Amino acid sequence: MRHHDLVVIGAGSGNAVVDDSFADLDVAIVEERWFGGTCLNAGCIPSKMLVHAAHVARTVREAGTYDVDAGPGRLHWRAARDRVFRRLDAEREQGRKGREDQDFITVYEGRARFTAPRTLRIDRSSTSTSTSTGAVDVHATHVVIAAGGRPLIPPPVADSGLPYETSDTVMRLNDPPRRPAILGGGYIAAELAEVFAATGSAVTIVEKERRLLGSQDETVAERFTELVRSRYDLRLGRELTRVGGRPGALRLTLDDGSTVDADMLLVAVGRTPNSDRLDLGAGGVDTHHDGRVIVDRYQRTSAEGVFALGDISSPVPLKHVANREAEVVAHNLRHPDDLISCDHERVPAAVFTQPQIASVGLTEQECRDRVPEYAVGTSAYADTAYGWAMEDTTGFCKVLAEPHSGRLLGAHLMGAQSPTLIQPLVLAVALGIDAATLAGSPYWIHPALTEVVENALLDLDLDPGVDLDR
Repeated sequence: MRHHDLVVIGAGSGNAVVDDSFADLDVAIVEERWFGGTCLNAGCIPSKMLVHAAHVARTVREAGTYDVDAGPGRLHWRAARDRVFRRLDAEREQGRKGREDQDFITVYEGRARFTAPRTLRIDRSSTSTSTSTGAVDVHATHVVIAAGGRPLIPPPVADSGLPYETSDTVMRLNDPPRRPAILGGGYIAAELAEVFAATGSAVTIVEKERRLLGSQDETVAERFTELVRSRYDLRLGRELTRVGGRPGALRLTLDDGSTVDADMLLVAVGRTPNSDRLDLGAGGVDTHHDGRVIVDRYQRTSAEGVFALGDISSPVPLKHVANREAEVVAHNLRHPDDLISCDHERVPAAVFTQPQIASVGLTEQECRDRVPEYAVGTSAYADTAYGWAMEDTTGFCKVLAEPHSGRLLGAHLMGAQSPTLIQPLVLAVALGIDAATLAGSPYWIHPALTEVVENALLDLDLDPGVDLDR
C-alpha cells in the first residue's frame, strides 16, 4: 500500500489547498470527474458566461429604449456554447496536466472511498477519462475531503424513467429546447431560464413556493417574481407529482391536476453532498443529518488528521466560501500550532439574472424573527442620475440596521451591477463600519450608480444620536 503525506479528494477548491509550500511532501490529488470541479465545468463560470451573453442579447432587443437601432437580439446557442466550453475545457486540461507535471504530486483519476482511518481505495474504473483500471489502496498522514455535491433529483423525476437534465448537463446540449420546463425556483433555475429565454425558448418554471428566489429578502423575491411573470409561464405554489409522455414530448402533472407539456425537463431543486459515496464511517468521519461532513471552526472532521471543505461540508455552499475554506485548511495543515478559522456569518452572494441581485447579512424576514428593533432604508435606481441614464424603473437598494448604533445588519440590491455595488456594504458588515460612518465619511462619486447605496444609507431612520449627515 502506497503512503502519501497528504491526499486531497476532489480537484475543485480542494486543488487550491496545495501550493508550492507543500513541495517537501508527497501529495496525492484524487478526482473522479472534472479537474476544476463544478464551478469551472458545470457551475459558476459557464453559467455566468452564458448569462452574460443572454444579458447582451436582451440589451440589443431593448436598445430602442435608448433611441438606438439594433438587431433582433437572439443568443446563438451552439456558437455560444462552443465558445464557452472550448475555453473552459482547455483550462481544465491545463490544470490537470499542470498537477501531473509537478514532481511532488500524484494524480489519481477515479472515485475514492475510505476503507479505514486515513486509508482509501481509489476505483480507477469509475471514470471514463482514466487510462488505468482497477483499484489502488493508499494511506495518508492527512486527508482533505473536498468531493463537492451533485444535483438533487426528486422521486417523481428519478422514478419516471424519462430523460431529464441538470445543471451538470444542460449547458452542453447541442441545441436549446423549444419548450423547457424548469423544476425549481432558486438561483440556478432563474439564471438558466434567462439563458434559454434568450435563445427563443418558451420557458415554464414550476416552483413549490409562492415566489421565486424565496431565500432572498422578501422585497427582492416579490419584485423579481413580478418582473419575470411576463417572461415565463410561472406555476408557483405547485409541486410535481408525475412525469409522463416520452423523450422530447414530456408531460408534467402537478399537484392541482394541471399539466405542463415540455420537450425538456431541467431539474434545479437543490444539491446534495457527495458524502454518501465515500464510505465515511469506515474512516471515522461523522456527518450531519443532511449528509454534510461535520467540521469544527478549523475545518477539522471527527477523524484525526482529516479535514473537509466546500460543498461536502459547508453550511454556505458557494465557491468563494469553498476557496476561503481551502485557504484555512492549507494554513492549518502547514501550521498546526497556529490554527485559523473560517467565518460563515457574513457571506455575500449574487444571482446573475436580469436584473442582477446581490445580498449580504440578514433579510428583513430574518430581522423580524431575530432582532428586537431594526431600521430599513431604501433607494431606487430611478432616483439617481445614472439610473435616469439607464432608464431603470425597477432597481433598488435596501439596507437594514440597528437604530441605536447604526450597525448594519443586512443589505440587498436588485438591479444592474448589484454584485459590484454591494461590496462597500459587504465591507461595512464585515468590518463593523456603522451606517453613519459609511454614508458620511467617504466621497460617493456623482453620478455613479453607487449613489443608490449612499441614498439607501441616508434613508435609514436611526436614533437622533446617530448622525447620517455629517
